[in-house]
Amino acid sequence: MSARRFMISSRAIRDGYASFDGEIYNHMVRVLRLGPGDAVQLADEKGMVYFGAINQVAKEWVAVKITSSCLAAESESSAPQITVCQALPKGEKIDLILQKGTELGVHDFWLFGGRRSVAKLRDDQQNSKLERWNRITAEASRQSGRNNIPAVAWKPSAVEAANDAGQVLRLILWEGERENSLKTSLSAVGKPSSVIVAIGPEGGFDPLEVRHFSQRGFQPVSLGSRILRTETASIAIVSIMQYIWGEI
Repeated sequence: MSARRFMISSRAIRDGYASFDGEIYNHMVRVLRLGPGDAVQLADEKGMVYFGAINQVAKEWVAVKITSSCLAAESESSAPQITVCQALPKGEKIDLILQKGTELGVHDFWLFGGRRSVAKLRDDQQNSKLERWNRITAEASRQSGRNNIPAVAWKPSAVEAANDAGQVLRLILWEGERENSLKTSLSAVGKPSSVIVAIGPEGGFDPLEVRHFSQRGFQPVSLGSRILRTETASIAIVSIMQYIWGEI
């Protein structure tokens, strides 16, 4: 049987060993029942893959002795780097967006507070929420066999998100767009090295947000006459882009 792969933080590697507790420990020791001598692979957020074997299992942590490492030959490398710029939705919808987007090959996620977002993120919640969101992408990466973990970043508003965008192709999915379809826009640009797509919350974008994104080079596009839920729109547009660019 091939060695099991686990997604870890690069901070867990030190002096030829990797040690960790929490969810990774639980999955490795209590779920899979791995023990000393069992071979494992560890992949971090920088695209490094470490090969080794479990060296020690304690009550709440496990140590792996690293024998070799290499930079992963990431199969996604030829694909455009897709950034999903998602207005924060309510409830657990963001979990689905992060999980399915990771499985579909999204490079990273920018979450922001939309003017019409029902959900709000207080300053004192940011660290804990970001930690949780990044755990979701790490777990989705492990399950889908990815070498890299999509990072999740927080932008306070559409203004900061638009101002920070430096991707080659910039799109905003807007229900008010009547002429420019996603298919038309993608057909006209070929295969860019990077793309960012802004998606609104349940209530859609405020016109001021659309104007600001447009002023920063975002092209308004439509997915047609159907009004999709924000979580459906995110999954649909990433799937379409990956299909058109030959990654699905």
